[in-house]
Amino acid sequence: MHVLRTILRPGWIVLGVVVIAFAAACFMLLAPWQLGKNSDTTHRNDLIKKAVATDTVPIDDVAVEGAPFDKNTEWREVSITGSYLPAKQVLVRLRSAEERPAIEVLTPFAVAGSDRVVLINRGYVRPAQGGAGVDVPAPPQGRVTIAGRIRASEGTSPGRGAHQEGGTLAVYTIDPVEVGAATSLAFDPFYVQLSGGQPGSLGVIALPQLDSGPYLSYGLQWLAFGIMAPLGLGYFIWSEVTHRRRAREAVEQSATPDDEPDTTRPRTSSKRAQTRADLQRASSGAATTATSQATDAAGIGHGPDTAHSEAAVREKLSRRYGG
Repeated sequence: MHVLRTILRPGWIVLGVVVIAFAAACFMLLAPWQLGKNSDTTHRNDLIKKAVATDTVPIDDVAVEGAPFDKNTEWREVSITGSYLPAKQVLVRLRSAEERPAIEVLTPFAVAGSDRVVLINRGYVRPAQGGAGVDVPAPPQGRVTIAGRIRASEGTSPGRGAHQEGGTLAVYTIDPVEVGAATSLAFDPFYVQLSGGQPGSLGVIALPQLDSGPYLSYGLQWLAFGIMAPLGLGYFIWSEVTHRRRAREAVEQSATPDDEPDTTRPRTSSKRAQTRADLQRASSGAATTATSQATDAAGIGHGPDTAHSEAAVREKLSRRYGG
């Protein structure tokens, strides 16, 4: 009952709600989020390892025109023959390369012998100082064969679509659908990241490092936090209940009534009364002994033997008066 009263206090109720909400967030949101990122990174690393170990093949062997994008084909290196369309070029702002600001260049590429158009990421250039215009080298004209790796669309955030910037079309993410709508072209649902040394290539965008990152440890930490929070709440409740129990027992022990006899520790007044009674009994015994001795010594008219006393008196009278 005391435990229930402690738990039902407003402060403990609020703390319990907060702890339960935090634990639920750890198990249902935070830990799955980090563990999911770890799974995605591990899957990406596996795809890169497989793609690097695979030879370059024509794009039609990996991605058929008009077919949905297969995520398992990402990072595969493909070859394409056709020509660049520099008039429809797009710049990708707010990027970084080698830990420095960069601008990536997207140029449509018309596949030879078909109506297919693929969006090509030619690489990056450095932004000009002072916010001036960007000098982008033009791609080669005419028919060329290029090689690059298939990349999935990055999507577009609301309000961050294509826009004109300094007379050039610019975007913040690489989304073939968004770029296609802005350039009036129909792209495949992926783009191709141009490999180094290819016709029209700019600054080479390196492959990601094959590192799973800290996501697994972060996920395990959130799981640990979700377990520790309820345990910590239980410990504090136990500590509070124990403290209150000890305080209650101390109050009960200090509230002993005054009229209850203390059998374990006799009072000093009782000891003194007992001592006085012993002294009185000893004095009475001594007085009685002295009285008995005095009576025996007197010889006449004293003592408990009355008949013996009367005979002695008569004998004395006979001697005195002769009779």
